[in-house]
Amino acid sequence: MSVPLSILDLVSISEGSTAREAIAASMESAKLADRLGYSRLWFAEHHNTPNLASKATSLLISQAAGVTENIRVGSGGVMLPNHAPLMVAEQYGTLANIHGDRIDLGLGRAPGTDQMTAQALSRSSAEPQAFAQHIYDLQGWFGDTGTAHSTPIFSSVSQGMEVPIWVLGSTVNGASIAGQLGLPFSLASHFAPDQIDDAIQVYRQSFSTEAPTAQLEKPQVMAGINVVVADTDEEAQRQFTTLQQMFLDLRAGRSRKIQPPVDPSEFAGSTPAMLEISAVGSPATVKAQLEEFVQRTDADELITVTYAYDPAVRNRSIELLADLWF
Repeated sequence: MSVPLSILDLVSISEGSTAREAIAASMESAKLADRLGYSRLWFAEHHNTPNLASKATSLLISQAAGVTENIRVGSGGVMLPNHAPLMVAEQYGTLANIHGDRIDLGLGRAPGTDQMTAQALSRSSAEPQAFAQHIYDLQGWFGDTGTAHSTPIFSSVSQGMEVPIWVLGSTVNGASIAGQLGLPFSLASHFAPDQIDDAIQVYRQSFSTEAPTAQLEKPQVMAGINVVVADTDEEAQRQFTTLQQMFLDLRAGRSRKIQPPVDPSEFAGSTPAMLEISAVGSPATVKAQLEEFVQRTDADELITVTYAYDPAVRNRSIELLADLWF
């Protein structure tokens, strides 16, 4: 039943803290995850948010790869409509040249922000056909020739790097694209629980090894889940209120940094449905919840998301999770 565990980091900024401090804390967590044997550490791209410092993923990846030795480091993901594909190829090719075969490139079609900010960032199309073509070109830039498939433009820094590409998604549409392209699929079930089962089924049914973009012989699913592990169920539920507040702020249109935990009774009956896919509790409780989720999804890998007001609480959760799973 045990599958690899990875970490998704959005570099949260706590109330009273700064982006500089959040990034420093994230790098300390990266070192810890590396020592404990986690498979991957990914950074997600988000914009126009006061509570997250994960904006320039390639820079965070380079920093994290520089302070770790074994863990794979990548994007979860690069929101491709915000970037020129050639620039993505050059950035991630450069990362692979610097840090070797530990770099992943997860790609999404969502902007990772609000509509106004998306317009300020927009550089390429999010339409499925254009998205697929961009991936095909990226693979060309990462391939032996270093040349995109649709243009003679050459990239020396990405040539031969063969950076693995993942497709991110939260719906059956994203799943279908990943399957048809023959690429691994990272499911954002940690905040989008509604289509989990259907999305995984569609991905596996639509999976093709014949697509020119295919890089796998069989489907590969990595599913996201919120995780808070503490010494007791009660303490974990209390720490989980930090994430509950964050999502309630999002729903209410309220803009705040990450808040300290509160009494869980304040959230009785009001936990956002978006947080349905969560494992919260003592080590024994969380292990049972994770095993149930793996059985439900038959996921090949889990990517965990842990928010905490105090970075030490997050690191403690990462340690306890490693102890119970590895």
